[in-house]
Amino acid sequence: MAENVFDAIVIGSGISGGWAAKELTEKGLKTLMLERGKDIEHIKGYVNANKDPWEIPHHGSRTQQMINDHPVLKRDYVLSEANLDYWVNEKESPYTETKPFDWFRGYHVGGRSLMWGRQSYRWSDFDFEGNAKDGIAVDWPIRYKDLAPWYSHVEKFAGISGSLEGLPQLPDGDFMPAMQMNIVEKDVAARIKAAYKDRHMIIGRTANITVPHNGRTNCQYRNKCALGCPFGGYFSTQSATLPAARATGNLKLRPFSIVTKILYDKDTKKARGVEIIDAETNKTYEYFAKVIFVNASTLNSTWVLMNSATDVWEGGLGSSSGELGHNLMDHHFKLGASGEMEGYDDKYYYGRRANGIYVPRYRNLFGDKRDYLRGFGYQGGASRKGWSREIAEMGIGADFKEALTEPGQWGMGITAFGETLPYHDNKITLDHTNKDKWGLPTLAIDAEIKENEQKMRVDMMADAVEMLEKAGVKNVKSFDNGYTLGAGIHEMGTARMGLDPKTSVLNKHNQVWDALNVYVTDGACMTSAACQNPSLTYMALTARAVDHAVGELKNRNI
Repeated sequence: MAENVFDAIVIGSGISGGWAAKELTEKGLKTLMLERGKDIEHIKGYVNANKDPWEIPHHGSRTQQMINDHPVLKRDYVLSEANLDYWVNEKESPYTETKPFDWFRGYHVGGRSLMWGRQSYRWSDFDFEGNAKDGIAVDWPIRYKDLAPWYSHVEKFAGISGSLEGLPQLPDGDFMPAMQMNIVEKDVAARIKAAYKDRHMIIGRTANITVPHNGRTNCQYRNKCALGCPFGGYFSTQSATLPAARATGNLKLRPFSIVTKILYDKDTKKARGVEIIDAETNKTYEYFAKVIFVNASTLNSTWVLMNSATDVWEGGLGSSSGELGHNLMDHHFKLGASGEMEGYDDKYYYGRRANGIYVPRYRNLFGDKRDYLRGFGYQGGASRKGWSREIAEMGIGADFKEALTEPGQWGMGITAFGETLPYHDNKITLDHTNKDKWGLPTLAIDAEIKENEQKMRVDMMADAVEMLEKAGVKNVKSFDNGYTLGAGIHEMGTARMGLDPKTSVLNKHNQVWDALNVYVTDGACMTSAACQNPSLTYMALTARAVDHAVGELKNRNI
């Protein structure tokens, strides 16, 4: 086999790309994984993971130079000195905001699997059937039963800790022992259960392992996940799928490889390979394979498709339906409520748990009917204020220092995460007037939340206040910090799955209708957004699609 010829090519090395590489190599395919950024090695590459704040020049905070250099990252918590090199260089890789859109990207091996929030929830048929029942967009081509065995497959390998609850809107999975709620959370959960028939507060289901697993050490309750975990306590490409793929001897990883296009053969109507630019040398190379998995993250995956086969389709590979680039979604949030809990001053908790509580969706389910479609869930938790709290009565001196050695008031807060509908006019397009460092066209993003989401946000905030007050939380105050699409870092859509090639980009197996040996299994494939965190679904879809692709290769159908 020539050095540039493989059985399979995977574009991207994040959560779904890592899974594609693992599954393909374990099924015997010689696989090339292309990553546009640098390699970050497991453990060795986590340079700040074991440092205390005072060991980092500005204690991990943001400097004025960082703010100037990162006009997008500065909009949220993600801008931090401690892991700045995990996030994209915005000057090298700009984009155009036709409407405000927060795009937080990680261009390196592992992608955002190093920085993700790790909340891992299955979808139910309420989610997969939602579009069809509501007459919105197009129907999903699959249902929960199609994905259930693949959810189990990925949960068992990734390591998802959680509790079994028997809730139809949030199916149980193959879980490791759950992390424990603290005393205040347990009491609030019990009071919510007593006050409502349809609401439940449970511990979050997280990709933090609670027992040793596949050579990885269980979570150490440090809550420094965003710096990379030297213990392998949470699922990432580096800690889990990449070692598994390498162990087969079938993987070649090539960092600094920007895929510019998929090479399409008009005669066979298949892809034959990819073209890349070496990010360091600017030289162009071609690689060839029988099957290609596109996992560059939602918007970049669609960029690759839109920049491919333009001599056949003006809008790019997969654009024959007119839907490529459309139906961009995210989860809208940044509102909820918080307050104080009295009577627990003699209680504390263990460590810094890298997980919170979860309240699954209850709106527009089980007979509830609102003036908007779909629903929302809550994430949050209870804790005691630390040394950085303000104490109005004391601002200086020994008494002030002594007071800060004691834990502060208990607080309880919840933030709502709501579903965004798939609107055709929420879209991305190629911007040929705004080039990146390598002379490539960039993306223009034109998307926003609409009336349905605005109506939902009223309930998202009001319900939070009501629940906390019924649970005995005092001095409850609501908050709405405003929201811009993209801020949830859950970009979805733009190359949706469907039943009809006239209205969708991908079929039920995640194959591009226009080139059946090209699979897209990251967030770009999503037909709707649900309100749960989506990454577990990407993993399951990827494993399922690889199984299909290998079968099709054996049968010589692709």
